[in-house]
Amino acid sequence: MGRVNEQIPVLRAVDGGTAKLMPDVDRERAWLLTVDGAPQSYVDLDEPTHLEFEYVRRLAHVLDVAAEEGAPLDVLHLGGGALTLPRYVAATRPGSRQDVVEVDRGLLALVTEELPLSEDAGISVHAADARAWTQAAPADSADVLIADVFGGSRVPAHLTSLAYARAAERVLRPAGIYAANLADGAPFTFLRSQLATFAEVFAELALIAEPSVLRGRRFGNAVLLASQAPLDTSALARRTAADAFPARVEHGRALVRLTGDAAAVEDDDAVASPEPPDGAFSVG
Repeated sequence: MGRVNEQIPVLRAVDGGTAKLMPDVDRERAWLLTVDGAPQSYVDLDEPTHLEFEYVRRLAHVLDVAAEEGAPLDVLHLGGGALTLPRYVAATRPGSRQDVVEVDRGLLALVTEELPLSEDAGISVHAADARAWTQAAPADSADVLIADVFGGSRVPAHLTSLAYARAAERVLRPAGIYAANLADGAPFTFLRSQLATFAEVFAELALIAEPSVLRGRRFGNAVLLASQAPLDTSALARRTAADAFPARVEHGRALVRLTGDAAAVEDDDAVASPEPPDGAFSVG
């Protein structure tokens, strides 16, 4: 039997640090992936629709409302992790075509070796820089673009600028949806700059986050949505409100107020997202 079924933790040096795959003692083939102690992904190979992380559930809700139930999608994933969302899409929308771009070759090798994909999953993985891939990808080729890219615990600066936002918009089809996992805390300097940046490029924006994060009580994840077409915020609000850790969907005037006087980010001014406070995303 392979190492996965033996439920033995796997430790390996990867480009971004030390990756660890830890088995979940309560689920036979479920694994938590961490890099330098920071949780990156959780995946259940036998039940790919089981999503442990709340922000991943929110991204899945976006995918769920992006088209009619079960209809295949063309999805570009920036950031690979344990390929949790690609596996989810393959299970819920058979026939989907998905590209996954991960800059950390060592991490990609670890995941594909230890947590292999089925041959008919329709998922292609690529060791490449997320922005470079996006800029080179065919125009109008994706229904959804999921950006979940972290260098350590921070979103890299080159994935925060107007030039990047325009590249993402070019790849998406006219009604396509951009969804990014971001992290920030009050006074939301980074998050506000991202709202201002994507508002320059996309007609519609929305933000999914827990109320405690939106009120500035703690540092946490926020999912930024952008599209040239109206977003189904009502359907998203129903789904996110029913989660174990309910979230709100902000849009319209609420986002205008949150953005305030923040300016769009040019490449020369781009900075990575803030370093999380100690313990914000760590595991024991």
